[in-house]
Amino acid sequence: MTVDKELEKLSRLTPPAPDPEARARALAAAMQAFDTAENNAQAPQGNAKGWRQSSIINWIWSPAMNKKFLAGSALATLLVIPAAGYLTIELTRNGSPIVDQTEIAGNLSRGEASKQPVATAGQPVTVTPEIPPQAPAENGPLTEQSVADAQGLQDKESQILAKPDAGRTSEFDADDIAALTNKSESSAAALGAAKRSAPAAPGIAPQQQLAEPMAVAPSPAPPADGPIQIQRDPGRERFANAAANPIKSVATDPVSTFSADVDSASYSFVRRSLTGGAMPDPQSVRVEEMINYFPYDWPGPDNADQPFKATVTVMPTPWNRDTELMHVAIKGYDIAPATTPRANLVFLIDVSGSMDEPDKLPLLKSAFRLLVNRLKADDTVSIVTYAGNAGTVLAPTRVAEKSKILSAIDGLEPGGSTGGAEGIEAAYDLAKQAFVKDGVNRVMLATDGDFNVGPSSDEDLKRIIEEKRKDGIFLTVLGFGRGNLNDSLMQTLAQNGNGSAAYIDTLAEAQKTLVEEAGSTLFPIASDVKFQVEFNPERIAEYRLIGYETRALNREDFNNDRVDAGDIGSGHSVTAIYEITPKGSPAVMNDDLRYGDKAPAETADAAREDELAFVKMRYKRPGEDKSTLITTPVNDSNAVAAVDAAPQDVRFSVAVAAFGQKLSRIAALDSYSYQAIADLAAASRGTDSFGYRSDFLGLVRLADGLSQR
Repeated sequence: MTVDKELEKLSRLTPPAPDPEARARALAAAMQAFDTAENNAQAPQGNAKGWRQSSIINWIWSPAMNKKFLAGSALATLLVIPAAGYLTIELTRNGSPIVDQTEIAGNLSRGEASKQPVATAGQPVTVTPEIPPQAPAENGPLTEQSVADAQGLQDKESQILAKPDAGRTSEFDADDIAALTNKSESSAAALGAAKRSAPAAPGIAPQQQLAEPMAVAPSPAPPADGPIQIQRDPGRERFANAAANPIKSVATDPVSTFSADVDSASYSFVRRSLTGGAMPDPQSVRVEEMINYFPYDWPGPDNADQPFKATVTVMPTPWNRDTELMHVAIKGYDIAPATTPRANLVFLIDVSGSMDEPDKLPLLKSAFRLLVNRLKADDTVSIVTYAGNAGTVLAPTRVAEKSKILSAIDGLEPGGSTGGAEGIEAAYDLAKQAFVKDGVNRVMLATDGDFNVGPSSDEDLKRIIEEKRKDGIFLTVLGFGRGNLNDSLMQTLAQNGNGSAAYIDTLAEAQKTLVEEAGSTLFPIASDVKFQVEFNPERIAEYRLIGYETRALNREDFNNDRVDAGDIGSGHSVTAIYEITPKGSPAVMNDDLRYGDKAPAETADAAREDELAFVKMRYKRPGEDKSTLITTPVNDSNAVAAVDAAPQDVRFSVAVAAFGQKLSRIAALDSYSYQAIADLAAASRGTDSFGYRSDFLGLVRLADGLSQR
C-alpha cells in the first residue's frame, strides 16, 4: 500500500462521489497509508500526524482538484456523505448489517404495504430488510484511528463546501488542521457527534440517520436478519393550493360570486413566519383573512332586523394609476353582552403525541382557560379528547362549576395517534345532548390538524362535518403549533361545518380571538352569507377580486339556498376589494370582442348610466332555511378622487391587501415596494387600542428586510 496509490484512488472519489461508501473508505485508507509512510521515515519528524492530514487536504483541495469539486453539487455531498459514509464505515468495521434506510423510507412514503408496513404518526414501524452481501474491503481492515481521522476530514470538507467562497478554497485553515490533529475523541464518540449534527434525510427521524456502533440501547446488536425500528418523521405543513384570481373581462364574465370569509388564521401564519426570520409560504397567505383580521369601524346596522350594512368606496389604486379599487365593507350587528344567548360549548381537544410541544397542548390549555373565564355562569362546557380513541373528559357542566372545568383542562396530557373522526362524532353527540334551543351550540376543535387514524382524508372528514351541521351546531377550528400543521384540513372543516378558523400562535392571539372577540367568535348572527357583484359593461372593462380564492362560488349558487357558505358572528366585519379597470383605460388587458351584440349607447337605461356595479348579499338567520336578499348599487357618488380622500379604515385595509398580495407574489404588486405599503399603513393607522396596526407595520418592515437578503 503506497501513499501515491491511495491518494490517486481518493482523487477519483472526490465529492460528489458516485459511491459515498467508497470515498469514505478510501479516505480512511489514505490515512492508513500515511501511517505506513510515517513508519518508513517518509514523514517529517515532530508532527507526523499533522503532516499526513495536511498532505491529504492539500492533495484534495489543490487548484486542479477544485474544478472537479465545483462541478458537483455541494448539497448532495452534505446530505450523502454524513448520512451514508459515516454510517457505512462504522457498521462495516463492526460487522453489522447495512440497511438502505432511505429506500425503506421511500417505500413507506409510497405506501408499498407489500414490502414494508406503513407507520402512523408517533408509532414505530418494524421492517425486515433484505441484506445485500458485503464485498470484502479492498485494502483489508482499517484501523479505528484512521476511521476517526477520515470522519474528521470529511466533516471539514462538508464545511468548506458549505462556505460561500468554497470555489476559492484550496486548503483548510491552520486552526482546522490543529483541531483535527489534536483530537483525542474515540471513533465512537466522533461518530456520535456526527450523528447529532448530520442533516436528516426526508422521511426519517434525525435520530435514525447515524447510529453509534449498534449501541442505541444496552442490548446487543440484532442479527443480520433481525428487525430494525424506524420512525417516520411526520413533519410537514399543508396548505390548500389555490391560484390567484385572474383578471376577468366584464364583456364575458360580468358577475362575480363568492362566500363570506371571517377567518383570520392566515394572518397569524404570516406573523409566525416573519417573526421567525423567514418569508411565509405564498400558499399560506389568504389575502381576505389578512384584511379581516383587523377590527374596523365600519358603520353598522341600527338593529338586528337587518343584520348587515354595506359601505362601498371607489378610490384610485395605490399601485396602479390606471385602475381603481372598489372597496365593499360589511358590518354585522353587534349583540350587547347583556343580551347574548346561552352557550353550549364542546371543547374537542387533540391530545395526540404530535401535540406534545410547548406551542401546542400547553398553549391550548391556557387559551381555553381564558375562554372559560369569559363565559357566563349558566353557559355549559363539555370536553372531549381524541388520541387513537375518543373519550369524554367532562360531561356537560355549567360554568358555575368553573373549578371543575379548569381542573379537567389542566389534567390533559398528550399521547397516542390522532383519530379525529371518532372525536368529531363524540363531540357532536355531546352538543346534541346539551342542546340549547335559541342558544349557541358550538363545537370548538383545537388541533394541529394531523388526523391519521380512521377516516382522515379531507373528503372523508368533510362528509362527516356536512352531515353534522344539519343539527344546527356550529363549528370553530383552532389551529396550534408548527411543523406538521394541516391548514388545508382546518379550512375544509371550517368551510363545510358552519364554522370559522383561527390560528393561535401566542397567548396574546388567544386573548384576541377568544376574549376580546368572543362575541363574533361564538355568537352567529347569520349563516350561508354570499356575495354577488355585477359590473356595468358600459363603465367597467375588467375586474379582479382580491383574495377569496378558496371561497369562489358558481353564479347559480347565489340563489340556491342548499349551497353552503360562510357564517358571520356578532359584530363581525367583512371586507371585499376589487381592482377594477374603467373602460378606455390603458390598463385594459383584453381586446374587445369582434362578434356579439352590443346595445347602442342611446338605448341604455338612463337611470343606470352612472352605476359602476350592483352588489347583492344573501344570508339566513340562524335556524332558518330560506335566505334573505340585500342589494346596494354602486355609482359615482361612492367615488373619491384621491387615495388620501378615502376614509382612514379603508386606506389601512387597502395597505393590508397590498401586503398580502405582495407576499403572495401577485405580479400586479411587483413595482409597489414594502416601504410604500408601510407608508400607506402608517398614514392611516388611526386609533390603535390593542396595538394590532403597529404590529402590522413591524411585519411589513420585517418582510422588507427579509426580501432583500
